[in-house]
Amino acid sequence: MNDMRPLFADPKTDFVFKRIFGTEEHKPLLMALLNGLLELDEAHRVVEVELLSAEQRPKVQELKYSIVDVKCTDARGTHYVVEMQVLNVEGFEKRVVYNVAKAYTGQLDAGQRYPDLDDVIGVTICDFELWPQREAPGVPMLSRWRMQEQHGGSRGLGQLQFVFLELPKYDGSRPPSTVVEKWAYFFREASNLEMVPEVLAERPFKDALDAARVARFTDEEWDAYVRAGMALQDERGALSLARKEGKQEGLRASIRRILHKRGLVMGPLDEARLEGCTQLATLERWLDQSLSATDVSEALGDGAPGEPSPGA
Repeated sequence: MNDMRPLFADPKTDFVFKRIFGTEEHKPLLMALLNGLLELDEAHRVVEVELLSAEQRPKVQELKYSIVDVKCTDARGTHYVVEMQVLNVEGFEKRVVYNVAKAYTGQLDAGQRYPDLDDVIGVTICDFELWPQREAPGVPMLSRWRMQEQHGGSRGLGQLQFVFLELPKYDGSRPPSTVVEKWAYFFREASNLEMVPEVLAERPFKDALDAARVARFTDEEWDAYVRAGMALQDERGALSLARKEGKQEGLRASIRRILHKRGLVMGPLDEARLEGCTQLATLERWLDQSLSATDVSEALGDGAPGEPSPGA
């Protein structure tokens, strides 16, 4: 079975992300990731991080769709919340803000005074477009967010900052050249590589690939990796189904509402037919037909192949 295993494990999965960026052994990789995504110059680079213990990390139920919440503090006291988000779930942006704000206010639990509070920067790697290019063309692959005065544009209140790396925005038509592009390439393609490519043959990327090398996994670690991947696929499928079912129910509700407003009464067979239809294209067509139909049969006519005709 070993010959079926990839050379490198997927760094976007829970087990591997924590293995690379959430252990004492690989703290230099976490610092390299932060320095790269924060685009820090030599004078402001992160030179040391302290990983918080599991007990210090807040338990947030909404994190079930988030792969990792690595929390650390650098030598200057700045706190970082670093996570890999693979599924675009409802309210995701609010959850990110909540998580960073919680890390900020949580410092008071240690008895600190307001002037002693350290800044918190949330660094989130997304395996989806949080701001799709067709809707927000001005948001680049790596975006940074902080408060801004709306009249003059001055920036301030930088105690909470947010950094997002949207992996689907990576331009795969050319080799990566910048540090940010190389990190994006690493996360997107590591599990598909059959060798260390030249563009990643230098530190820290080579070290990150070494940490993801499957040959170094014990049988127990490999099993944990496989289980994490299966759980992710189950969550992805469940989320997709929920969205599909939600859209279906929304279309059904709209059809019922339109027919009711037009004085067209649905009988039991019509209700059963509408409720039993699972084809989005058919429901969308029935919605359009409801706007001009003179009776329910006309509104719910022309169903999907294999569906019973009205009154059947």
